[in-house]
Order: sequence, then C-alpha cells, then structure tokens
Amino acid sequence: MKLPDKFIEKYRNLLGQEADDFFATFDQEAVSGFRVNPLKNTQHVFEDPIPNTPWGHYGKISGKSPEHVSGLVYSQEPAAQMVAQVAATSEHMRVLDLAAAPGGKSTHLLSYMNNTGVLVSNEISNKRSKILVENVERFGAKNVVVTNESSDRLAKVFKEYFDLIVFDGPCSGEGMFRKDPQATQYWHEGYPAECASLQKEILEEAMKMLAFGGTLVYSTCTWSPEENEGVVNWLLSEYDYLELLPIEKINGMAEGINMPEVARMYPHRFKGEGQFVAKLHDTREPAHRKVKPVKSNLTKDQLNLWQDFAKKHLKVELKGLLQTFGDNLYLLPEGLPDLGKLKIARNGLHLGTFKKNRFEPSFAFGLALSPNDVEQFVEIDIEQFKVYVTGNVINLEKPLQNGWYLVSVNGNGIGFAKVTGNILKNYFPKGLRFNP
Repeated sequence: MKLPDKFIEKYRNLLGQEADDFFATFDQEAVSGFRVNPLKNTQHVFEDPIPNTPWGHYGKISGKSPEHVSGLVYSQEPAAQMVAQVAATSEHMRVLDLAAAPGGKSTHLLSYMNNTGVLVSNEISNKRSKILVENVERFGAKNVVVTNESSDRLAKVFKEYFDLIVFDGPCSGEGMFRKDPQATQYWHEGYPAECASLQKEILEEAMKMLAFGGTLVYSTCTWSPEENEGVVNWLLSEYDYLELLPIEKINGMAEGINMPEVARMYPHRFKGEGQFVAKLHDTREPAHRKVKPVKSNLTKDQLNLWQDFAKKHLKVELKGLLQTFGDNLYLLPEGLPDLGKLKIARNGLHLGTFKKNRFEPSFAFGLALSPNDVEQFVEIDIEQFKVYVTGNVINLEKPLQNGWYLVSVNGNGIGFAKVTGNILKNYFPKGLRFNP
C-alpha cells in the first residue's frame, strides 16, 4: 500500500524499532470479526473466538445468512469491539452513543444492558442514521431511541442525564487505511489537528450531558497523538473533576504515548485494525436527577386494540411507555425526557400500525421477539428461509388456524406474518428482500 510520506515519517519517529513491523501490516489483509447477540436465542456454535471477550469471534458472516438476517450476529472488526467492552455498560444505566453509525458500538452496548435502562443512539448524518436504525432494529433491543441530531441540540434536552457517554469521534481514520485504502487520499499532515479541534467542540457539549459520577469513554480509529492523548489531556485540563481510569491491556493492546492508562491497538501487536480508547470518570458526588415523566397519548380505542393483540399473541409483558405517532405505535424506554424538540430516527421499538378496527404488528417488533415470547409461531427451515426472503409465500405441511404468527428461523424471529390455511403469507419488507 502506498502511504503518505509524512505519515511514514511521523510513525517512524513515534514507533522507533517497531516501525518496520507496523508498516509491514499495511500489505496484509484486514482482519474481520463479528459478535454474537446475547439478546437472541443462540442455536449455533461459532468457531475462532476472540480471547478475553464474551461474544467476539474472528471471521466473516454473510449478510444473506439466517444468522445475520435474524440479528444473531453483528459484523464488527476486533479492535472496534474493544470500545464497548471497555465501557462495560451495566443494566439499568442511561447511556448515550454520541456518534453511533453504523451501529457496532450501540449494539455492543445493548448486549450488556439486557433490555434494561435506556440507550440514546445518535447520528448527525441523516443518511447514516437510516443505516443505524436498520442495524439497531435487526439487533432486536427494546430499550433504544435513535436520534438524528447535533450534540448541542441534544445537550439542551439531556442536561446531566447520562451515566455513560461513549464518543467514537470523527477522526483522521489512520487505523482504517488497511480496510479502506482510499482513506489515505484525504490524509494530510494537518488533518489530525483539524479532527482534534472538531472532537473538542463535540466533547464540550457531551460534558453537559454527563451526570455527576458518570463515565466518559472516548475513542477513535486512528493512532494520531494530536487526537487521542492530546484530546484526553485537554479533557483533564478543562474538567478538573475528571479522573483517567486504567484500561486492562488484553490481546496485545499497547499503552498510550506517555499515558499508560489508555489503550492503543496497533495491527502488528493486536489482531485487528487501528483503535484508541480512553475511559474517564466524573469524580463529583452523584446527584438525584428529576425527569418530568412523559405520558402515553393512546386513545381508548387504540389501547383496546393493542391490549387485544397483546393478550392473544404475547406471552411476555412489555415494559416501557406506549406512544403513538400518527397511526404507528412505539414502545419507549422509561425515564426519558420529552423528546419533542429533537429529530428522531427511531422512537423506541416500533410495535406496529393501527388500521381500521385492527392492529398490525411491525417487522421490527418481530425481530425483537423469540418463539418463547409469543403464543403462535412458525419455525421455518433454511430452504424455506431462502424462499421467504425473496418475497414469496411458503406452503406449510399442515393447515393452521388463521391469524398472525411470528416467523422464526433457528429460534429467532424475523417478523410477523399471517397464516391462511396452509399458506404463510409474505410480510418480509420489500426493501430488504434478496436472492440468497
């Protein structure tokens, strides 16, 4: 790979005797990885686990496989997986993923939260926020809202709200050169400093949203010390109540430059791409946070239709706030402030749509359920799966009672569909259909 001359000069000076090994990796194949989703029913044994991780594996998963379509796996390279693992989310937390697209870190954070608490997953780019929504929905979590906002507008709504903020900042992207060689074309000597300046602007707003006693995880996919350690030093000087926490160095992680607490991932040491991560703790005494409760806006008729559907079809009780937007019904995590002034890309879990005298469940709702959660389901095999994702109906061996059924493959839901006799009608979204 042809690398910029100034980049070579910079990292020869920084890495010294390790520089030749570092540069040799750019002519090697990028490392792929994926995570298994603990919110799903795992009915598959995956090989080649990433050491010291709960769900990580080396390798690739086809986007046309049942494992991917049902959200059982999420593709994410190994170094990027370290960010949410360092964040160590726990249940019932209020969490913000500030620059979330395409969704790797958000879905990983959700893995630890086990459908409790709330995750606000934000992406300022409208186009990228749509990809984020798709990936979050496939993952099947019930406790996430996707916003499409700038950090300053978020800060006006979420003042001192979040127990944990993860900020994977817009950066010079040096750690992605091997995966995306085109990234070398826009790199120049002053680019890291420009990115560091932008990161600081966003972090100033992020700090307004961090609760007393909360945690900030700052990461990039670059090795540039002008960003990375430079931004961490800036945070520590600007916010004297922040404390830098040590990160356990696993799988070949390296210490930071004159900063042993942080972690760097170099491809000649760590089996993955480039990444930097730091963890900072707010040492101020936690304060009680009052959030004005938001009320449900369902009409009596809508509530009756939903309750009738839930009573007939669900074995589980859904916890959260029911809200309608137009004819669409959503389940929002509890404890959120009023989001009316924000651009919302996914307002909680889309449960379905109210139509004339009936409720019709959504595809996203079906992805969030397993056969254990419903009264009626149809388990399809791999050959039937290949038919279903093309948009065709499935002929069942035996006729079933007419009505809504969860469609399941390998024990995981891929949406609801209606059965009429021995015909399983196709409700797989047209925009997601493909030929296996």
